[in-house]
Amino acid sequence: MKRWIVALAAGALLALPVRALANKLESGETAYVKGDYATALKDLRPLAAQGNATAQLNLGFMYDHGQGVPQDYKQAVKWYRLAAEQGDAAAQFNLGLMYDHGQGVPQDYKQAVKWTRLAAEQGDAAAQYNLGVTYDHGQGVPQDYKQAVKWYRLAAEQGVAYAQFNLGLMYSNGHGVPQDYKQAVKWYRLAAEQGVAYAQFNLGLMYSNGHGVPKSYSFAYALVSAAAANANGGVASSDAKVRDSIERHLIPAAIERAQALSEKIAADPAALGKILGGKAN
Repeated sequence: MKRWIVALAAGALLALPVRALANKLESGETAYVKGDYATALKDLRPLAAQGNATAQLNLGFMYDHGQGVPQDYKQAVKWYRLAAEQGDAAAQFNLGLMYDHGQGVPQDYKQAVKWTRLAAEQGDAAAQYNLGVTYDHGQGVPQDYKQAVKWYRLAAEQGVAYAQFNLGLMYSNGHGVPQDYKQAVKWYRLAAEQGVAYAQFNLGLMYSNGHGVPKSYSFAYALVSAAAANANGGVASSDAKVRDSIERHLIPAAIERAQALSEKIAADPAALGKILGGKAN
C-alpha cells in the first residue's frame, strides 16, 4: 500500500514563510480528505514545484491513483523521486514499489531494493517488511535468510502482522535462525491476534503437534476452523482437511466447545489472548 503523508515541513521554502507553508499544506490535506482534489492540487502543486518534499510526495500519490488528475505513473515517479531524493521515507518506499511493479519505470528489482532499503533504514515498517521479503525470496538481492529475519523482526516489532507471521515461519523452519518452536508460536500468535488467517492456521498446527506449546486438539481445532472462516478461500480447502484430521481426536462435546471458541476467534481475533491465556512471549 502506497502512502499519502501529511506532515508540516521543518524548514521554510524561500518563496513562502513557514506559517504560509504550513497553512497551504494543511489546506491541501483538508481538501484531499474531503475529496476536493482540485483544491488539494491547487495548494500542493506550487509547493511541490518549489521543492517541498511532503507536497511532492502527496502530488505523486495523486498521480499514482488518478485523484484529481488522469492516472499517470510517470508523473507519480517524477514526484516520488524528487521527494525521495530529499530523504522522505514514504516517498522512498513508494518509489521502490513503482520499480518493483514496473509502473512508470521499467521493472527493476535492484532499484526497488535500493529505495526500499533507504526507507527501511529510516524505520519505515512497511519498507522493512518488503525488504525482508526480498531477502527471503532473493528478488533483487542474493537470498539471505539472516537478513530476511533481521528486517522481518524490525517490522514485526512495529506491529506489521505479516512480518510477524513470516518471522514465525522463519523460526518454525529454522531459516536464518535456529529452529525454535516457542518463538514461532509467539510470532504466529501475534499475527493471529491481528486476524491473519495463515497465522491462525499455523498456530493451530503447533497446538495439534505440541510444538512450542502443550498439545491441545481443542485449541488446534478452534484455530484451524477460525482460519477457514477468515481465509475467504485462501487456505480454506487445506484447513478443512486438517480440521477433519484433528476432529478424530475429539469427543462430540469437545468439538462443540471448540466450535464455539472458533466462532469467538473468527469474530474477534484479538480475543485469542483471553482464550489461550497468558501472553505471547
